[in-house]
Amino acid sequence: MALIKSISGIRGTIGGQPGQALTPVDAVAFAAAYGSWLKETYASTGRIKVVLGRDARPSGPFVQGLVENTLLALGIDVIDLDLSTTPTVEMEVVTQGAQGGIILTASHNPVNWNALKLLNHRGEFISAADGQALLERVATQEYSFVEVQELGTKTTVYDAMERHVEAVLQLPLVDVPAIRACKFKIVVDAVNSTGGIAVPLLLDALGCEVEELYCAPNGQFPHNPEPLKEHLGEICRLVPAVGAHLGIVVDPDVDRLALIDETGEMFGEEYTLVAVADYVLDRTPGPAVSNLSSSRALRDVALVHQCLYRASAVGEVNVVETMKELGAVIGGEGNGGIIYPELHYGRDSLVGIALFLTHLAYQGGTVSALRRGYPAYFMAKKKAELDPAADVDAALARIADRYKEERVTTVDGVKIDFQESWVHLRKSNTEPIVRIYTEAPSQTEADALADRFIAAFAE
Repeated sequence: MALIKSISGIRGTIGGQPGQALTPVDAVAFAAAYGSWLKETYASTGRIKVVLGRDARPSGPFVQGLVENTLLALGIDVIDLDLSTTPTVEMEVVTQGAQGGIILTASHNPVNWNALKLLNHRGEFISAADGQALLERVATQEYSFVEVQELGTKTTVYDAMERHVEAVLQLPLVDVPAIRACKFKIVVDAVNSTGGIAVPLLLDALGCEVEELYCAPNGQFPHNPEPLKEHLGEICRLVPAVGAHLGIVVDPDVDRLALIDETGEMFGEEYTLVAVADYVLDRTPGPAVSNLSSSRALRDVALVHQCLYRASAVGEVNVVETMKELGAVIGGEGNGGIIYPELHYGRDSLVGIALFLTHLAYQGGTVSALRRGYPAYFMAKKKAELDPAADVDAALARIADRYKEERVTTVDGVKIDFQESWVHLRKSNTEPIVRIYTEAPSQTEADALADRFIAAFAE
């Protein structure tokens, strides 16, 4: 069993002992600490409101009940979206004028996991400083509940996903008539979670023919829910078998987007953002942002459009912070997370789909042809296991010094940019390992570069 408490929320497996898994005790404690933090932080705003939504995993209803009733017992009003998506909850926080939001989802983790993801009044993930303050409140149990006359109220909202879709359709860069004219046939794998509601809803509005694969929001994940090639054999076979133009895969909370071309080949999780950015930068030039572990291809596309590119530390909060600093028009992470600030500052598969389909409609070719138009890079993701007593920071500093003649970035671990490749080294906060990410012009070179740095830690 596992329980991970971090500045972004709490995540764990269901069942087990309190403090060692995501038990009812832990869910209540964390919800109570978050609610109390909101009441203190937003004391001047009067009555506190929190938007609550969940993905479709089987533990969702009981975790929702625990969290919801804890907030009500704190005197906080709850706006219940029930089954929803992470980006929908983020947008609804702003729409409802709420002070916070909670998404009950373990994202790409297996079905026996769940989590509480925490938002501020802007519908964005809470900052590192706020997250640390919250963790301290959990540890000290600094919360108290109200008397019966002051209990919170619950309001159920049924149309949040429909309004989310409508907001996407109204974006100036989403050309609905152009997409409808193409009559795209699309296979959708939503891993039997809430993407099975939201994605077909969007595609129907765009005039697409939808072939649903695992779109029943019952939480019975038919395969590992992380949208990686090794988990997506069925949709990769189905797309060419039914003559579809492409396949769309989302994770359980619909903030990561993977695409399959008409031949059944993966478009590449790193290239979802690259393709969308290519379209956005062509129409609305401006800065583009991804994180240090994302493909160099986004930088290349930004240069083609004569736009600034910047890499942030890993993590959605860091990407958003850098985007705001630069006034970026597009950003995200190489795991298929698209952040389009014209809509909101959060990873959003629905806006990614609409922008990608507009781009594809304007190009007038196939998905595979579109992919061939971008630089070809290959990535390796490995790890170096260290002695538990090792000084990881010292080892990273030693490697940074060894390669000081190259371009070295140390805002998040150590990243070394070579002329044709790069390596990013990040230590784990929970294990004696260093995660090693590399990118190069071929898979062989990417693997060799990673192995070279694994060996460096053994010296």
